[in-house]
Amino acid sequence: MTLEYVQANTDGVLHDAAVATVSPLNRGFLYGDGIYEVWRTYSGVIFAWEEHWERLLHSAAALGIEIPWNADVILKEIQRTVQAYRDHAAGKGELYIRLQISRGEGEIGLDSELADRCRFVILVKQLPALNERNLEVGARLSIAQRIRRNPIQCLDPAWKTGNYLNNIVGLREAKERRFDDVVFLNLRGELTEASTSNLAFIKSGKWITPPTAAGILHGITRAHVIAGLAERADLAVEERMIRPEELADFDEAMLLSTTKDVQPVGCIDDVDFQTGPGTATRILKEAFVSMARDYATAHPQFQV
Repeated sequence: MTLEYVQANTDGVLHDAAVATVSPLNRGFLYGDGIYEVWRTYSGVIFAWEEHWERLLHSAAALGIEIPWNADVILKEIQRTVQAYRDHAAGKGELYIRLQISRGEGEIGLDSELADRCRFVILVKQLPALNERNLEVGARLSIAQRIRRNPIQCLDPAWKTGNYLNNIVGLREAKERRFDDVVFLNLRGELTEASTSNLAFIKSGKWITPPTAAGILHGITRAHVIAGLAERADLAVEERMIRPEELADFDEAMLLSTTKDVQPVGCIDDVDFQTGPGTATRILKEAFVSMARDYATAHPQFQV
């Protein structure tokens, strides 16, 4: 199998991501002791640069990681990495951009004082396209039965850390049942989110989504919908706890994430939802893309 080319930048050194440059003593590798953010481009401009950077700082503060670079330094490194990617891949499509920061390297041991200094890795590749099946028919999700979302009091899902075992185990379970993605319940049995996306529903002109108190990532796409995009699509916002037995009452369901923006959901287990042209999900998706392109026009400083 031919691997897609991914451009990497490790601590300022540009290279093919297939070439190893991270030390085996890196705490991100050993313990997941690190944080990350993912951006995507619209019209060649990094979308929501500031919001993602602020969330990165929040994650760093939660873990006690002191990031030595400011946003301008990292933005310049991302632009260098994108240019190297375009020189190699010669692609002109939209891009996926991932920044990973680890606490550093040092002697083996959990004590964070063993780390020397923060290290970063930037990864750039083509943005995965949403295929026609997922756009028209929607993703097929399944509620995890063997695992629950890790609670806020243990490892807060609002922190974007290098520890994704909870998500991986849940996704494996859904894949075993031939579904596309997983839906996690929290310890109270309420819906939270999918493996890498927030979750929302449509019912009688309302856009309904679990609150952050349910134990979810504070999604940037989700925040934009709440801040005004839902209103532009003639939808009232309702944040509340949702239980699995309510699923049959909803008309539509959707995933929200940076890379997917708004993606329709066709079913959750044996409950089907409306998808396709004319649905509120499609209207919201079109409104989001229009807003993101307006953002690109207004923020040429984030061109890559």
